[in-house]
Amino acid sequence: MKTPDQVYKIHIDATPEKVWSAIIDPEFTKQYWFGNANVAAKWEKGAPWQHQGMDSGTLYHGGIIEDIVPNERLVLSWSNSADDPDVSRVTFTLTSKDGGTDLVIIHGDFIEGSSMAISVSKGWPNVIANMKEFLEHGVTKNLKTACDCI
Repeated sequence: MKTPDQVYKIHIDATPEKVWSAIIDPEFTKQYWFGNANVAAKWEKGAPWQHQGMDSGTLYHGGIIEDIVPNERLVLSWSNSADDPDVSRVTFTLTSKDGGTDLVIIHGDFIEGSSMAISVSKGWPNVIANMKEFLEHGVTKNLKTACDCI
């Protein structure tokens, strides 16, 4: 049986440009993603990306940028390492609405029996709540470590 996609929707009182920066700029990302950051040599289609610990350099996830439209859409392959067969896909879609941004994150295309699906279902809600809190108020309240689950 195919593992269903996980869909997360949230409205953030910030511009699409600010939300976009929060997704791709390591200085933003580490503020709400428990000290970890999304890093790419180049944010362009076909380029590799990594999610890593800013202090330790530990690689938590990585993949390839499959599609990118700045401030609108980012599609990434997602795995724990380059040789991990449990590869999935994350799509971020940003839409300007009511002076803010509707953000939709779809984590899907899981392989059959994926352990990734279980772990990310625990991590994404914390990450998204922290992102919203950080972008709207400049701080995060949810300091649980998500690295073990996303």
